[in-house]
Amino acid sequence: MKRVFLFLATNLAVVLVLSVVARLLGLDRYLSAQGGDMGGLLAFAALFGFGGAFISLALSKWTAKRAMGVRVIERPANQAEEWLVRTVRAQAEQAGIAMPEVGIFDSPQPNAFATGARRNAALVAVSTGLLNNMRPNEVEAVLGHEVAHVANGDMVTLALIQGVVNTFVIFLARIIGNLVDKAVFRNENGRGPAYFISVIAAEMVLGILASTIVMWFSRQREFRADKGGAHLAGNGNMIAALERLKAASNEPLPAQMAAFGIKGGAGAGLKRLFMSHPPLEERIARLRG
Repeated sequence: MKRVFLFLATNLAVVLVLSVVARLLGLDRYLSAQGGDMGGLLAFAALFGFGGAFISLALSKWTAKRAMGVRVIERPANQAEEWLVRTVRAQAEQAGIAMPEVGIFDSPQPNAFATGARRNAALVAVSTGLLNNMRPNEVEAVLGHEVAHVANGDMVTLALIQGVVNTFVIFLARIIGNLVDKAVFRNENGRGPAYFISVIAAEMVLGILASTIVMWFSRQREFRADKGGAHLAGNGNMIAALERLKAASNEPLPAQMAAFGIKGGAGAGLKRLFMSHPPLEERIARLRG
């Protein structure tokens, strides 16, 4: 799950920083001077919204490496690493993408993730727990799942969806800030100190709520990546890998990287809205169907 949560957290931080910059540069005051033109506000929101999403995308691989302590395999040190690199290379060729960087991160839990701003400049990383606790055919299926994420361009599509979401979050937050400043603090132009505080608070709240849209998208892409993994490594192997993950400990990846991994946690009710992965039972049933 790690990939998406890391992307979302980075994106929210970037959007908040850009909002502060807009305030310091006087862009909000400029929009106010134009009479609160909605078209201008929407253009401003789109510029900063998509800018935040694509800055997060550009930083995704760098951030993932440091957040997870990934050691990129430059030269395989043993047979296991040689097999890992060879398997990813074969799957990348089959999927029609350039060879991704291959890395390993220390974690007792079996997991893996892929990230990167472009299909031909990606990173595929696996945990030591995955290599130590799963059979080669199951590891191959997990790698196929991650290579499928890269081949499907999921991170770029995620950035586009996040850009749209950011645009409306920034747009609505400024309308809310204006209304709060006028209605509560009686500031006629709606641009007093309370406006700035209200905008930041609204962006945080709306950003969290809007993440449910991104999470829904992420869940649909997981089904597609499972299908891609089944194509690259065999349907039986993909099912076996998911069953092994289901039988393993349910301890997830760190929250900031949750959406990037192959394994997600269980959820019900409102919690399900914030899940980046469908339950493993649903994914196995989909493959068997």
